[in-house]
Amino acid sequence: MTNNNTTFADAVLVLQNACPGLTVSTQPNVLESHGRDATRFRNPAPTAIVFPDSAQQVQAMVRAAADAGVPLVPSGGRTGLSGGAVAAQGEVVVSFDRMRKVLDFNAVDRTVTVEPGVVTAAVQELAIQNGLYYPVSFAAEGSSQIGGNVATNAGGIRVLKYGLTRDRVTGLKVVTGRGDLLDCNRGLIKNASGYDLRHLFIASEGTLGLIVEITLKLINPPLPSRVLMLGIESVDALMNVFGSLRTALELTAFEFFSDRALAHVRRAQNLPQPFETSCPFYAITEFDCAGEAEEQKAMACLEACTDRGWVQDGVISQNDRQIEELWRYREGISESISHFPPYKNDLSVTVSRVPEFLRRMNLLMNDICPNFEVVWYGHIGDGNLHMNILKPADMNLREFEAKSHEISAQSYALTEELGGSISAEHGIGLLKQPWLKRARSEAEIQLMHGIKNLFDPAGILNPGKVLQDTNRMEKSTA
Repeated sequence: MTNNNTTFADAVLVLQNACPGLTVSTQPNVLESHGRDATRFRNPAPTAIVFPDSAQQVQAMVRAAADAGVPLVPSGGRTGLSGGAVAAQGEVVVSFDRMRKVLDFNAVDRTVTVEPGVVTAAVQELAIQNGLYYPVSFAAEGSSQIGGNVATNAGGIRVLKYGLTRDRVTGLKVVTGRGDLLDCNRGLIKNASGYDLRHLFIASEGTLGLIVEITLKLINPPLPSRVLMLGIESVDALMNVFGSLRTALELTAFEFFSDRALAHVRRAQNLPQPFETSCPFYAITEFDCAGEAEEQKAMACLEACTDRGWVQDGVISQNDRQIEELWRYREGISESISHFPPYKNDLSVTVSRVPEFLRRMNLLMNDICPNFEVVWYGHIGDGNLHMNILKPADMNLREFEAKSHEISAQSYALTEELGGSISAEHGIGLLKQPWLKRARSEAEIQLMHGIKNLFDPAGILNPGKVLQDTNRMEKSTA
């Protein structure tokens, strides 16, 4: 993947000569840990891991890599689920573990400016310490890094009220594949001076540039909240309950999971059975609750949903400790099934099509893979559904991946038919790249290639992720 004059062994020397003082590791354990993300369908095989400590060092490194044809894979907290940070073909991994400074906090603008390696939970804590709030929240927030959040436009459980990472970013500094350092939007609220390049880099998965600085918008602390956990009798009932609660309350989140998901998280975390009645679906919803009036509305709505047969059982939190305990049933699911490992499908449709999608997808799964366990959970409030196919114990990983790809061909076709996306928040990465046409038209993909070639003409940034690596194909046939 390097050019004809640069071997893999030379790649490290090229970068070290361009960046005196650049920290480099070729230790086997570091290559293993930093050459992968949370997926387990590719074996990591990077040439080296480099740890830049400044934007200037990143810029010099990228320029040298572009000249020599050295492929670079950006790496953050390595919590991604689509293979976007996997280095499986001798690439050099660029880790941002040494770029973890908080560069600025501005109380008037209510912004914080950080380097890309700052952990998501650290931004949340900094906001709290300053009487503010950073609302992007998900299970991996204790290890994921802000740069990776931006590169994948991370969502999480509170998108319903607060939006995605994209909605928090007011400024970005990015080093393109040309080695140019761009300062996008500079933290401005209003800026109608042409194309907003900031949004091209958000969700680009490191294929257009390496993010070296992020300015994030903080907000007022949320009102006190309550959490309802509900046992639901059907998909239609799930949507009816969501509609009723959304009308009556100010919802922050509305999450669902299946009885199979509940069984796994209970077993993994030794959680008690939430209700005496077993239910096919469960929902956890969080809502603003400033006082008794909101709590009474919630109870009245719960009673009405129960009377209509939609809710089989339910409980409402009484304090912060109970809020944390109830959220464990939802937030612990992904980790509880990670050892199988699962083949993850991160799908989305418009909220109105969720019932049809779930019904038809379940019928499809029963038809094409009846012997595989399928675990559902996700974000009903924004139409993002996570379908996890678990590897049988007696099947090897390669066979399971091949079978899962066959399943994907059909499940993604159904998703496309219903106007949905094959990747709601995990990104396309390496694993979903073959099915990009299920989410984007030929015209869109051609434009995406044009954008990629403009920002990264040498094709060195995260090659083979999101888009087919045309530069590599051309070289291999030359």
